[in-house]
Amino acid sequence: MTSEKLGNLPLKDNEELRQALEAADVRALVMTYVHLSRDEEMLDRFAPALPSASLGMLPNPSDELLADLRGRVLALLTTPGAAAKGPISVDLLNRIMSVGMGEPVDPEFIPLLLEQTGLGPQPDRSGRPARKRIPADYKALIIGAGLTGMAAAIKLDEAGYPYEIVEKNPEIGGTWWSARYPGVGVDTPSHFYSYSFELNPDWTTYTPSGGEMQGYLAGVASKYGLRDRTRFNTMVTTLRWIEADGQWEVTMRGKDGAEETRRYNVVINAHGPISRWEWPKIAGLEDFQGVKMHTGAWDPAVELKGKRVALIGTGASAAQCGPAIAGDVANLTVFMRSGHWVLPNHIAGLPVPDPIKWAMRHIPYYLEWFRFSVYWTGSDGLYPNLLMDPDWHDKDLTISAANAQLRDYCMHNMHVKLAGRPDLIEKLTPDAPVFSKRIVMDTNWLPMFMRDNVALETTGIERITPKGIRTVDGVEHEFDVILFATGYNLARMTGSLEIIGRDGRNLGEEWGEEDPEAYFGLTVPGYPNYFHMTGPNSGPNHGAGINLLSEAQVHYVIECLDHLVETGHTALEPTRAACDAFNARVQGQMPNMIWSHPKAKTYYKNSKGKVIVSWPFRLVDYWNESRSLKLADYQFHGVPAETEAA
Repeated sequence: MTSEKLGNLPLKDNEELRQALEAADVRALVMTYVHLSRDEEMLDRFAPALPSASLGMLPNPSDELLADLRGRVLALLTTPGAAAKGPISVDLLNRIMSVGMGEPVDPEFIPLLLEQTGLGPQPDRSGRPARKRIPADYKALIIGAGLTGMAAAIKLDEAGYPYEIVEKNPEIGGTWWSARYPGVGVDTPSHFYSYSFELNPDWTTYTPSGGEMQGYLAGVASKYGLRDRTRFNTMVTTLRWIEADGQWEVTMRGKDGAEETRRYNVVINAHGPISRWEWPKIAGLEDFQGVKMHTGAWDPAVELKGKRVALIGTGASAAQCGPAIAGDVANLTVFMRSGHWVLPNHIAGLPVPDPIKWAMRHIPYYLEWFRFSVYWTGSDGLYPNLLMDPDWHDKDLTISAANAQLRDYCMHNMHVKLAGRPDLIEKLTPDAPVFSKRIVMDTNWLPMFMRDNVALETTGIERITPKGIRTVDGVEHEFDVILFATGYNLARMTGSLEIIGRDGRNLGEEWGEEDPEAYFGLTVPGYPNYFHMTGPNSGPNHGAGINLLSEAQVHYVIECLDHLVETGHTALEPTRAACDAFNARVQGQMPNMIWSHPKAKTYYKNSKGKVIVSWPFRLVDYWNESRSLKLADYQFHGVPAETEAA
C-alpha cells in the first residue's frame, strides 16, 4: 500500500513498454493505473465497460477509451514524479477492486486480499516480545518439503524459530516433485498458485505444468536456503510425546534403513494429503503380465508408443494424462465407474506472451492486480454454487438456480465438443449436481473421446486378468499397459506415521481409517504442540488453491508458538470441548452443502457419508479465524514458575 514498488520509475518510452500496454489485461491495467495515479475519474469512465468478471463477462471498452487509458499509463510511467506517492487509502483500493471486477467487493475481504495479492505487506511480528525470548535450543520439526512445509520453514525462520525439515524424497517439491505422469499440471491459474510473498512474473503458461511448478518451488527453496536444513531421503516413522520434558521424541529412518531418534519442541506435519497413492481394490491386480502403473508413481522409462493401453479412472489425473498420451498409443480404453463434471479451461496451457511477462516484471503493481483478478474469479465467488437452496424445485440434479446455470454451461460445452456423439454425451453426463465432487478441467479431455483410437468403457470391471481386464459382462479386453488414475488415500490422514500423544494415546487408532477430527483442521486434543497441516475439514474445495490454506495455517502455527514463548508455557493443545464444538459447527453446516447431496460420490466423504476433507464455509472465514488463537479453546502445559507460586 506504500510507494516502495515505484523505485524503477520512470520507465523508458520504448517498444517493449508500448507492446506491454497493448497486450495488457484490461481489468488489471485499469486497476494498476488508478492505483498509481489516484485518478478516480477513470473508474467512472470504465465502470460501464467492466461487467461482472465472476460471471465470465468480458470487458467491452470502446477503442477510444482504451487508447486513452494506454496513453495515460504511458505518460504516467515515463514521466518523472508522475506516479502518486504515499499510502493509498483502503477505501480507494476497495473501489478499484469493485469497479475492476464489475461487482461489489465487500470490505471484509480487503485484509485477505492485501496479503494474498501482494498489494499489502506480509504480517509483521518483528516488534513482538517473542522475537527476543525464543530459547537457543528450541527446534521445530517440519515433516515434508512440499508447498506447505516450505511455507512453514520460510515463515518460522522469519520469526526466528529454528527448524529442521525431514523429507522422504531426494528433493523438495512434494507432489510436484513426485507427480510426473504425462500432462501433469496445476488446475489453478499460475499467477495465483504461488506464495503471496514470492510472486512470480515469469510463468510461461497461464496454468503451470507440473515441471514448471516444481521449478518455481525449487527456486524458492534456493532463495531461502531450505535444502541446507533438510534431511532428504528420510522417513519419519514415529512421534512420541515425552510429557516430562514437554518435547516430541521423533524416530526417523534413512535411505540405508538406519534409524535415528531426535527431540523437538514442536512438530508440524506437512506430509500432504496428495502423497499416499494407492491401488484400487480390484481382484487380480497381481495377475497382469503386462505393465501396470499408477499415475502417482509414474515410471518415465515405460514406453507407451504403439501400445494397447487401459486407463482406469476419470478424475483430474486421468483428464490430464489421457489427452497427453492418446496421440502416441495404438489405442486407449478409458474405464469409467462414475462421471465427473467437466468445465472448459480456456487458458490451460496457453503461453503467457512476452509483453505480458514484461509488464509483470516492470510495471509497478500490474502483477499484483492481475493476481487479484485471478483470485477473485476463482475463490469465494464460487461459494454460492455449493449452497443448497431449500426452496429449489429441481433437487435431483441441481441444488439452486446458480448451480442449474452452471450445469447448463457444462452441458453446452459437452454438446459442442462431442457433437454427433449422443452415446458419449449420455455416458459422460454425471448423475449428480455440478461441484458435488471435484470438478475436472477440460484440457482436451472431452475432445479426446472423439479420436478413432480412444474408447470409453462404462461396464464394471470384474477383475484384472493376465492379459488385461475382464468386465462384468464377461468380455476380456487385452492390453499391454494398464494405467491406474485412481487417486490417493486422503481418509487415513496419519498415513503410516505412528503418533503417540499424552498418556499413550495413538492418533492413528483414534482417527482410524477414515474418521479424522481436529480443531480448526490443525490441532488435536491430547497431542500437544502437534500441528497437522491441511488436516480434517480444512480443504478449500470450492476455489482458490491450497497455497492460501497453507499460508493461513502457517500464520496460525506461529501465533500459537509466539503465545507459548511469551507466556513461558511449553506446550498447548485444544480442549476436547473446543474440538467437539468446532466439529459440531462444521458438520452442522454440511447438510447445507452440495457434498451432502444424496447423489454426491466424492473422496471428500468417508464411507459413512461424513464429509471429512472440505471446509464448508468461505475462504475468507478460514483466513479470518487463522489470524489469532482463541485462548479459551486451549489448555496450556508447563505453567510458568511465577504462576505456580501465585
